[in-house]
Amino acid sequence: MAPAPEPYRNRIELLQGTLDMLILQTLQWGPQHGYGISQAIRSQSGEVLQVETGSLYPALQRIERQGWISSEWGQTEQKQRAKFYQITETGRQQLARDRSRWETMVAAITGILQPVPES
Repeated sequence: MAPAPEPYRNRIELLQGTLDMLILQTLQWGPQHGYGISQAIRSQSGEVLQVETGSLYPALQRIERQGWISSEWGQTEQKQRAKFYQITETGRQQLARDRSRWETMVAAITGILQPVPES
């Protein structure tokens, strides 16, 4: 059995724009409030990525201003008032661009970390 991944503890944020991409991806699964978004990122990353409130809410505000998400007030399962976010069509287009750039970056880094031996 593989060892459990160590939680992401570096105070330097994820690569510029990565949090926005993760939020947009999470909202692809359906509307969610801020705490739900952070929990989804945490659970889907195997408990490795933990988004702090101080990073999440400014990111939500920024990407809402960009038109990538919209929000409305509602009630949580616990009957608490919360702002629920959902991805817009513009957000879906942005997510596709972000994913493409991310996949290019991952391939480039993989090429450096695992170079193909020359024949």
